[in-house]
Amino acid sequence: MDAAQRRALDEAAPVPSRGVGLSGKLLILTVLFVLVAEILIYVPAVANFRNTWLDDRIAAGRTAALVLEAAPSGMVPEALVRELLDSAGAQAVALKTGPARRLLAASEEMPQVDVTIDMRDQTLFRSIPEAFATLFAREGRTMRVMGNARRAGDFVEIVMDETPLRRAMAGFSKAILAVSLFISALTAGLVYLTLHLLFVRPMRRLTDTMIAFRGNPEDLSHAVVPTGRKDEIGLAEYELQSMQHSLHDMLAQKSRLAALGLAVSKINHDLRNLLASAQLFSDRLANVPDPTVQKFAPKMIQALDRAIAFCQATLSYGRAHEAAPQRRMVDLSALADEVRDTMGLGLDARIAFINAVERDVMVDADTDQLFRVLLNLVRNAHQALEARAPNDPGRDQIRIVGRREGAVAVIEVSDTGPGVPDRARQHLFEAFQSSTRPGGSGLGLAIASELIRAHGGSVALADGTLGATFRIAIPDRPIDLAAIRKQQRRRA
Repeated sequence: MDAAQRRALDEAAPVPSRGVGLSGKLLILTVLFVLVAEILIYVPAVANFRNTWLDDRIAAGRTAALVLEAAPSGMVPEALVRELLDSAGAQAVALKTGPARRLLAASEEMPQVDVTIDMRDQTLFRSIPEAFATLFAREGRTMRVMGNARRAGDFVEIVMDETPLRRAMAGFSKAILAVSLFISALTAGLVYLTLHLLFVRPMRRLTDTMIAFRGNPEDLSHAVVPTGRKDEIGLAEYELQSMQHSLHDMLAQKSRLAALGLAVSKINHDLRNLLASAQLFSDRLANVPDPTVQKFAPKMIQALDRAIAFCQATLSYGRAHEAAPQRRMVDLSALADEVRDTMGLGLDARIAFINAVERDVMVDADTDQLFRVLLNLVRNAHQALEARAPNDPGRDQIRIVGRREGAVAVIEVSDTGPGVPDRARQHLFEAFQSSTRPGGSGLGLAIASELIRAHGGSVALADGTLGATFRIAIPDRPIDLAAIRKQQRRRA
């Protein structure tokens, strides 16, 4: 990808708008969640505070009722009655014993009761709405509160001003609010600092690395360096580094391919002209009456024709994909002999060539493309055997085996060489990856794989064999019964 392509991609890609970053969102959400938690704690707490406050007043009213009830004939001094009412915070105290209900003490002016609260059957779900009703009640509201007395079935009731309770609840709410804000700020700060160090800062580092690498993917100095963490962030760092290195290698390979493609086009242009000249000379050689010349001239002419056609196809297409195969039934044994002659592996060669193709094996394939596949595989085998010169025909051998398995033609090209190294097996059929020979391009197996795939077949390295054995499977084309029947009707 060149600079112009990257610039066009940048212009087409939507640019995200700048907003609150992860750090800000994290801080805001932490504060909100802590406040929600504090609210959930405050609601039952303020209801419990109200119940406790009223229970204290009931207990004081119960004590005042005991004193007033114990006085002989109700002879209680006015000052003591007022002191008892003040201690209970009440304006009146009544006691129910049995069927009778007595007013034990009351202020000079009895106010009208606005709300009645029975503490004997208070529940949490009932206390919460009553607590907030008290908290937001009007000033000077009067309430009657009833609670249990000493004996079962008896109760004490007091009439009191609700304002002291509301003020006490307001003070309690302010204290809870202050504590909640402090806890929220402290918790938010600690959570924010922890998450910022553990997640936000590493993610920001990954983001900055990706942005820098995106600007210049050919420069690996911008690639992320894993910190060695054992969690998901560490895994993300490792995977990002692997992706960046893979992308860098892919871009380098594409640049190399682009340069190689230009060079091949230039070479093919001049090579085609040279081959055309060689073809003219070969045509003259075909007219020489020498038997040896007559034997090899047609093969040389055929090889030149293939080379010229291939150069022309390369210049015409200018791309890495091969042309679609022109399939017909090919005599595999004859094609193997042609590969042998092209490689110069005659009877006197130091490397033996064995044609073990079964009799009358035909392959439904493109003749030139299948020839190139076999030639590439045989040439690789020949180079592997040459590496351990001096060669011995009894030891160094190349064998082509062919047979039919139903509608599939199976071809095996094997040698008795050292085999394929483990480091080359991982990228065996990838261009520029599989070569183990100094100066090799690694294109032979990639070309063979592409040509076989175009036939709907497969090529693979067979395991557990002496040396290296490549197994090719080419299925026959499916028969179009409708077309055959139509053709038969036309002939009839």
